[in-house]
Amino acid sequence: MATARVPQPNAGDPVKVDSRHYTVEFENERVRVVRIKYGPGEKSVMHSHPESVAVFLTDAHARFTYPDGRAEDINASAGTVQHMDAFTHLPENVSKNSFEVIQIELKR
Repeated sequence: MATARVPQPNAGDPVKVDSRHYTVEFENERVRVVRIKYGPGEKSVMHSHPESVAVFLTDAHARFTYPDGRAEDINASAGTVQHMDAFTHLPENVSKNSFEVIQIELKR
């Protein structure tokens, strides 16, 4: 998914800045599990994620725009599991289909 490896500015918790697309399913002192759902063509706002593991429940085709203006197209198949370093982005579903992801955020 996100390839950003350089620390990026914290742009806010997606659950707080975009509760339409991000909901907390479970949280304890070690992890937070977030359900991510986007309809066709839906777009978020710039926000940040800590180091995490994403489990794609459906196929996904999204575009991530980073704070420096660079954009990256992301494609994942249902069932894909991917580790992501902490990053900041503005995601957009560029597909005609909805997608859903479970993201397990790691707390330190």
